[in-house]
Amino acid sequence: MIRIRYIHFIVLALTMLLFQACQDLDDLNINPNGVDPEDADPSLLLATVITQTGQIVVDLGFGHLAGVMQHTQLDGWSGSHNNYNWDNDSHSWRNQYSILRNVQELYTKADEMDLLFYKGVALVMEAYLFGMITDLWGDAPFSAALHGDLEGSENVKPVFDPQQEIYLGIIDKLTEANLLLSGDKKDYESVNATQDVLYHGDIEKWQKLANSLTIRYYMRISEKEPTLARAAINNIVANPDKYPLILEAEEDASVKYIGNSSADSWPSNTKFDISEDGKYFRTKLCATLVDTLQAFNDPRLAVWASPVEYPLVLDPSLPDNGDTIIDNMRYIARNVADNYESTTGYPLDYDPEYVGLPPSCSFAPVYNLNPNLGQGLYNPHASQLNEMYKESAGPMLQARLISSAEVNFTLAEAAYLGWIPRSASGYYKAGVKASLQAWGVGSVYDDYISGVPYAGLEEIMFQKWIASWTAAAESWFDYRRTGLPELQTGEASSRPVLPLRFYYHQKDEIDLNEENANAAIAELEATEYTAPDSRNSAWSKMWLLQGTGKPY
Repeated sequence: MIRIRYIHFIVLALTMLLFQACQDLDDLNINPNGVDPEDADPSLLLATVITQTGQIVVDLGFGHLAGVMQHTQLDGWSGSHNNYNWDNDSHSWRNQYSILRNVQELYTKADEMDLLFYKGVALVMEAYLFGMITDLWGDAPFSAALHGDLEGSENVKPVFDPQQEIYLGIIDKLTEANLLLSGDKKDYESVNATQDVLYHGDIEKWQKLANSLTIRYYMRISEKEPTLARAAINNIVANPDKYPLILEAEEDASVKYIGNSSADSWPSNTKFDISEDGKYFRTKLCATLVDTLQAFNDPRLAVWASPVEYPLVLDPSLPDNGDTIIDNMRYIARNVADNYESTTGYPLDYDPEYVGLPPSCSFAPVYNLNPNLGQGLYNPHASQLNEMYKESAGPMLQARLISSAEVNFTLAEAAYLGWIPRSASGYYKAGVKASLQAWGVGSVYDDYISGVPYAGLEEIMFQKWIASWTAAAESWFDYRRTGLPELQTGEASSRPVLPLRFYYHQKDEIDLNEENANAAIAELEATEYTAPDSRNSAWSKMWLLQGTGKPY
């Protein structure tokens, strides 16, 4: 887990480069404050690509997808987060393709200069970003993407490649990256370790990242292409020298925030967002996660959340409407509790330590008798995030691109399926241990694992879901193909089941490329939950899920 060390001027110099998503790279040449990527050193482009990709991972995994997967809930302005009130104006792939333009330039320059390391790394990041796009939306521009500077309408308005072909294409890129990153040390003498803000120029770790992502994507398509996935994963595991993997916590592909400005700080920080209804104060752990962690006596709960300030205590001896705080505990009369519960339909939570918000709760702002009425105001009777999430940067405030915990749990699943001749239990235990170590509580592993013994696929996916904290996109992708963990929506959710994908964005993805976008939409499969949407719905199935019966 490596700290970002790129100098602040790089961020300033490349700001315009990153966020001009609908501009061609050539348009940036006229920007006097920008850096022409054609003139930029590959190492500077690499730092930008890594950090901006990491920010998207956190924006998803600590944002709306943490709400979908019931890691967190908001108690103010919560519709998109808690209830999936999404539509064709909710999510755009603009930022992903913007970064891909920089990746393209990185690869081109590396190829021209015969820089094997930068070529390999560019392919890894290209695969990662295209994988994210197809995971989230389905069919998307891939083979003809990023060629807008070439003649021809097929480049200005690229075809949306079938999702199956995108997955196979990114696996090919990762396979090539593994070869490029497997040479002798003398082949990589030009590496600028300072600007490699992920692995400091450690070629072997980048090679492990390429192969670990390959495992991720083969497992992603395992329901649709089981024979291919089984043979490929078995081959990788059987040849560890040729295909090394991220299996230890210190090898996690994680990038820390620098914390110099709101643009490079943890998104819930209160250093740059001092509002009393800012993201930190609105974000609570979901009761689904809190109750699970408490049931397992999981030490990660104290790392991620703060105890309630004033626990509720039901005191039958109090007269009607009795309500008082004594020694940092709020005592309430029976009729106070009854009135609240009959009005909201939710029972009060008297837990003396940790209280989470129920999923898709219509009374989130006043949950558990919050005395501070209003959107997103402080609730002393529900658990806030741990105080570290107020900071702009810190040792655990990281963008987790992929972790050793994820890789071990994926291999545990492969072993469970009988695809590799290894112990599913062993990989499961390694995954649990890696996650505990990543969150600074590895010393309790022996006690913890005795309470969560391996028993099959449900345990693997449950622990993998927990371990995806702040990287919840991965648990969403796992849920879609396995139905695990079995999460239930709340009464305020847009549908009675979890969503499956992002809508194609009307302005950025349909209006600009209508014919190809509509062709991709026609390939989606409506479900019983698609209506009242058209086929372009968060509840329609992409190729990956069609015919699998998963998750519904």
